[in-house]
Amino acid sequence: MEMKLTIKRVPTVVSNYQDDADKPRAGCGRNCLGDCCLPASKLPLYAFKLDPAKHLQEEAASTKLLVDILLSEWEDRMARGLFRYDVTACETKVIPGNLGFVAQLNEGRHLKKRPTEFRVDRVLQPFDPAKFNFTKVGQEEVLFQFENGDGDDSYFLNDAPIIAVDRAPNVVAINVSPIEYGHVLLIPRVLDRLPQKIDPESFLLALQMAAEAASPYFRLGYNSLGAFATINHLHFQAYYLSVPFPVEKAATHKIPLSEDTMKNGVTVSKLINYPVRGLVFEGGNTLEDLANVVSNACIWLQDNNVPYNVLVSDCGKRIFLFPQCYAEKQALGEVSQELLDTQVNPAVWEISGHIVLKRRSDYEEASETSAWKLLAEVSLSEERFEEVKAYIFSAAGLVQSDEEEEEASEGEGTTTFAPVPVTPLPVAEGCLVRQ
Repeated sequence: MEMKLTIKRVPTVVSNYQDDADKPRAGCGRNCLGDCCLPASKLPLYAFKLDPAKHLQEEAASTKLLVDILLSEWEDRMARGLFRYDVTACETKVIPGNLGFVAQLNEGRHLKKRPTEFRVDRVLQPFDPAKFNFTKVGQEEVLFQFENGDGDDSYFLNDAPIIAVDRAPNVVAINVSPIEYGHVLLIPRVLDRLPQKIDPESFLLALQMAAEAASPYFRLGYNSLGAFATINHLHFQAYYLSVPFPVEKAATHKIPLSEDTMKNGVTVSKLINYPVRGLVFEGGNTLEDLANVVSNACIWLQDNNVPYNVLVSDCGKRIFLFPQCYAEKQALGEVSQELLDTQVNPAVWEISGHIVLKRRSDYEEASETSAWKLLAEVSLSEERFEEVKAYIFSAAGLVQSDEEEEEASEGEGTTTFAPVPVTPLPVAEGCLVRQ
């Protein structure tokens, strides 16, 4: 008999309509993102340029950077009172240490939640229209459509019809329970009701958004089912944080690839001296080259039931891939009560080093050692990671050469997974506190 692993949990509310998802409706009665309302609607439109490497023309007065528009629209929704709390009032600090983990105290984020039974032992699950999904979101939560403008320059329209004749629209909406300034959701082809799984087209769209944002402080993240995604409707998360993520500063070992493999320009490295084992994909002759390699790796993980998280960094030029096993350990009772009591679910942002804490005591006592202790539970073992890496390489068409791996990019020559020595920063503890 098949064993079903479940965790009773109360997922964070991401839309103001999530609590009403299972109430019967006789007609819509409001402007939503479903078939009843969206096709006949008009929404703002951000059309990105065909070539993401081409910078915006300074003389194009009608064009603004994506991040400027996104944050302006996000602040407008805040002024309208659409968020469940004011995330800008949450205390945030960089924890002293070599990696600089970022801790946030967000005591309000877990107070309003909708109970559900979440299955954690299946990465791929069919879309269920009876459960909450983003077609039930009100249009006031949408910032804009995000579409390829097929031109040399980007442009923004305050009011544009929905072009849904042959393809459902991509939309960017607020997360009403944000964990950082500018926290939004990128929902590819919203009317197609895609389950939470990556495909090459949707992943390329995420990279195009990162490239269009053209800011190292704007990152996108993805959580698979079983790796703390709480909505089974395809979406990426994104927000603006003006400090480096610890994982972006971590040392890496470059993995030598065969010459034939390197024709697409993609390079692959292994994280070292970081609590979660992961792969780093960079380069590519085109953005599509990079998207194809990483999406093929993700597809293998999905098809083989390995939960994972993805961080899109450096304007879409650097991708971190983390196979993980925390939810499985949690379901099997292998996570200590001390860690469970923190109520931290290590998804992509936590794994990358931005840790949202629910209790003041955890926030005040946060250290690099405590962050390391939590994240180490997420990581696959060295043996399992190498096994998964080999399968990923095969699925992505990567062939490792017989050459020795290059020395660590940051000068770290040893592949150890233990906390780095904490070196006091030249500022007082509790630096960069935002209140």
